[in-house]
Amino acid sequence: MIDHLVVIGVGLIGGSFALDLKKKGLVGRITGVGRGRANLEKARELGIIDAIAEHAGEAVADADLVMIAIPVGAMAALFRDIAPTVPPHCILTDAGSTKQDVIAVARAGLGEKIARFVPGHPIAGAETSGAEAARSGLFQRKPCILTPLPENRPQDVEAVQALWKACGAQVTNMEPMQHDKVYAAVSHLPHLVAFALMDELAGRPNAETYFLHAGSGFRDSTRIAGSHPEMWRDIALANKDALVVELDAFIDKLANIREWVAAGDGAALEDLFSRAREARQHWIKGK
Repeated sequence: MIDHLVVIGVGLIGGSFALDLKKKGLVGRITGVGRGRANLEKARELGIIDAIAEHAGEAVADADLVMIAIPVGAMAALFRDIAPTVPPHCILTDAGSTKQDVIAVARAGLGEKIARFVPGHPIAGAETSGAEAARSGLFQRKPCILTPLPENRPQDVEAVQALWKACGAQVTNMEPMQHDKVYAAVSHLPHLVAFALMDELAGRPNAETYFLHAGSGFRDSTRIAGSHPEMWRDIALANKDALVVELDAFIDKLANIREWVAAGDGAALEDLFSRAREARQHWIKGK
């Protein structure tokens, strides 16, 4: 049981986490912190949080657990702000999509209190944001990656694992570097591709004609281009080394496809399409 949960960033992830713990009866009171007062008021109106705090440092002073669900680029300043007031018993965790950079700024900002921070990443994003996007059940049967630190106490890691499992998530542990390499390929690159495709078409003089005739395939392919721009800017820059590797590999693959299309090489195209189709079917069956 968590007597006092502080959620810093009451949007899709932070708000849904709070709602699930409320539903399970695992939290006493919840305080929300964020940049937008209107969003926090909406969160309180929706019953996601019980109280609003103006400053994160004040909010965490008597917290038992702090969930940090803000853009990764904003975390350095946050860790510096809350470090003086984090109580000895409090556990900190996050929902950032990159881990090496978050851990680095946590070490710099928290200092000797780094042991209290158990890094995490729930894989349950969507193209919606804000308190109104939060919903109970969001994490059901969704992966959640923890990247524990050598300084973490085993009982703190187990506590964070237990909370995510209570939300229905499938929790696994991973090394931070491996996490960032994997998610550069399966999450960060697809988002950049969707943003690029949408922006390229939108920039054409006759863009309305294209969008008027676009069907479900285009809608599905570009759905994640509706995601939060600030968040994805921060993710792309935070994981730039791994992401550049994936971009280069993808550009090489597109160059191959362009060559085959230009040369009329149907056999090469069909071979690639068949491999891709088989791989996707195998992946879906295993989920």
